[in-house]
Amino acid sequence: MSSERLFTMFVSVIAMLTALPFHEYAHAWAANKMGDPTAKYQGRLTLNPFRHLDLFGSICMVLFGFGWAKPVPINPYNFKNPKTGMALSALAGPMSNVVYAFAAMILYKILWYPAMMVDQSTFWGFFLYYVVQILWIIVSLNVGLAVFNLLPVPPLDGSRILNIILPERIYFKVMQYERVIMFAIIALLFVGVLDRPLIYLRGLLVNGLDFLTGFVDIIARAIMGV
Repeated sequence: MSSERLFTMFVSVIAMLTALPFHEYAHAWAANKMGDPTAKYQGRLTLNPFRHLDLFGSICMVLFGFGWAKPVPINPYNFKNPKTGMALSALAGPMSNVVYAFAAMILYKILWYPAMMVDQSTFWGFFLYYVVQILWIIVSLNVGLAVFNLLPVPPLDGSRILNIILPERIYFKVMQYERVIMFAIIALLFVGVLDRPLIYLRGLLVNGLDFLTGFVDIIARAIMGV
């Protein structure tokens, strides 16, 4: 295994220790704000990664850039509107990773310009180069996490959002096969069947974030005269 691949995997592990807990914390925070303290009472309203990480989901996150953590317990009957509450608390997870990726991309762009203009053989050039690489991996992992969890299949967050438009009879029938579907998703990830559609969707989101952070490029180019 190349040193570059080892570096990427190492940074992916570090990024995962923030991306996945942030994702699950957002679920718990949103649910608690809307009246369901179940996750709070079970100690899941925390950024402590060891309260959230799932072994296989973490492995997939490092190897493929797509993964999951332990589901945050939510009781929909504590919401004024159970369907809406479930959908919004589910959406909070992926959206937190989009926000995280947005912030990381801003920092990435701020540092990219000086990193490209500094001699990489110097300490600061070397330092900036690797910080930029780390920030890009953080962007990529958070984008991958958001995209993967928005897939409209159980037990992913997208299935909870889909519940708003699906008749309850159909939704609960699909949810009966949640575990089977999860194993099928894991198998498809390992054999690479999902690679192309997930990479395509991830590219769309990265392009959107690139557009939204375009103001950094404009400012940096004006300051640095590039």
